[in-house]
Amino acid sequence: MKYNAVTVTQLNKYIKERFDEDENLNAILVKGEISNFKNHYTGHLYFTLKDENSLIKCIMFKSYAEKLAFKPTDGMKVMVFGSVSVFERDGVYQIYVKTMLEDGMGDLHEQFEKLKAKLEKEGLFDQKHKKKIPLYPKVVGVLTSQTGAVIRDIINVSTRRNPNVHIRLLPVPVQGPGAAEQIAEKIKVMNEKKLADVIIVGRGGGSLEDLWPFNEEIVARAIYESELPIISAVGHETDFTIADFVADLRAPTPSAAAELAVPDVYELKEKIINYQNRMRQSLKKKIELMKLRYEKCMKSRVFTDPTRNIKDKYIILDTYIKRLETKIRNIQKEKQTKYVEIVAKLDTLSPLKTLTRGYCLTEKEGNIIKSVKQLETNDEIKLKFYDGEKKAKVL
Repeated sequence: MKYNAVTVTQLNKYIKERFDEDENLNAILVKGEISNFKNHYTGHLYFTLKDENSLIKCIMFKSYAEKLAFKPTDGMKVMVFGSVSVFERDGVYQIYVKTMLEDGMGDLHEQFEKLKAKLEKEGLFDQKHKKKIPLYPKVVGVLTSQTGAVIRDIINVSTRRNPNVHIRLLPVPVQGPGAAEQIAEKIKVMNEKKLADVIIVGRGGGSLEDLWPFNEEIVARAIYESELPIISAVGHETDFTIADFVADLRAPTPSAAAELAVPDVYELKEKIINYQNRMRQSLKKKIELMKLRYEKCMKSRVFTDPTRNIKDKYIILDTYIKRLETKIRNIQKEKQTKYVEIVAKLDTLSPLKTLTRGYCLTEKEGNIIKSVKQLETNDEIKLKFYDGEKKAKVL
């Protein structure tokens, strides 16, 4: 018996042709939630579109992806337009997406931007209003759902970093109607009763609709008016809410918020040990240095020969005395030489010098006679010679 079997390739090709011939599948609009999103290095986008019961694979080539006005992420609800076809090699049918829109998010985005601009203008985002996160909080308040990964992550991280820290949870709904009002109310309760040193407000990732309570004005103003510092940990690292801008500190994830709020005591202990070791080493070096300086001082001449300095001073003093004596003698010689010169000059000018050549001085009543007219007969006069004097009488 002969069978007319077809190959897998032929089958996949046939199925692909049937898909391509169906007009309903060549231009189709599908809505759903993105999951398993991957932005390939080539620029192509690969993801799965799902609802409560089913899922379908999607691909958006780079030429179409470059025209997107937003960045797709897991959990985002979107509407995609394209065609459904079969990838022959794998026998997989998928949507080849040409355009993508956020499903019903346009109005929410507009509300988000309006509220953000309003609060920013009022100064709620100003850095000067940000409060410092305490370095070593004893109690960390958490506002989130009492079930789910967020509170478990915060507890695990906090207790691992500091087993003595106390986590105080005030459970609140983190999405849906009334969630914003309850979050704001619990922030006020935390402040009024001083239930914590720092508050973490957070939830896991989700669509813009899921995160919307943290974009409500009532929550933003409650965070701003809080006397206790608040860390916002809403969504994934790429998600930003109004609460993030108003909070004193924004954490990319709830786990990161716990790390920011609770210091690692083991790391702190290690630092203290390092500081102790460094101080010990520093003191040891200081003591060694002081010991060397002490030994150097004790070996100095002041201690080994205390009178040596005095003796050296004596030598210096003797040198100064000799210099002074020499100086005095030189001055005396100079003065003596000058004196002899002056005496010689005076001697040259002295009238007594003239007397040695045979002259004499004539005095009358103590006055030197310079003219014969000063004398009269019988005047008694005194004649001075170089070797004495004699009295005489004018005839």
